[in-house]
Amino acid sequence: MTPKTISIEEKKLVGKSLTMSLIENKTGELWADLMSRRHEITNAVSKDLISMQIYPVGYFANFKPANLFKKWAAVEVAHFESVPREMETFVLKGGLYAVFHYKGSSTNNSIFQYIFGVWLPNSEYMLDDRPHFEILGEKYKNADPNSEEEIWIPIQPK
Repeated sequence: MTPKTISIEEKKLVGKSLTMSLIENKTGELWADLMSRRHEITNAVSKDLISMQIYPVGYFANFKPANLFKKWAAVEVAHFESVPREMETFVLKGGLYAVFHYKGSSTNNSIFQYIFGVWLPNSEYMLDDRPHFEILGEKYKNADPNSEEEIWIPIQPK
């Protein structure tokens, strides 16, 4: 699987976030909270949802499933002028990303094993210290083997 490399401009996001680890995964709780109030976000730029992870420096070098990171369930918006109560804002800085089109269940982690264990070490890139995210579009179906999403990995030349 060969990704596209895409340079993006900054994005404005509105949503909810939680600190979690892979062992104490709170993804379901996070998404349930956002989806129950998604209709309150009135200035979304598309119907797509964004699942974003912000990893601390050194997260992957010293990887352990108990390491904490911040996960977001969000929507890209045109501006921050009308943010619903108890929701957060985040400015995703622009930059270069490797974009993988993934078809399969969101519960199957083999795509990430491939990205970090095979593709990245053999590419001309290394991880950049920016958020990772997935775009969950119209073809996304949680835990369905026919689901489709885009996985965006922040990269920079080696």
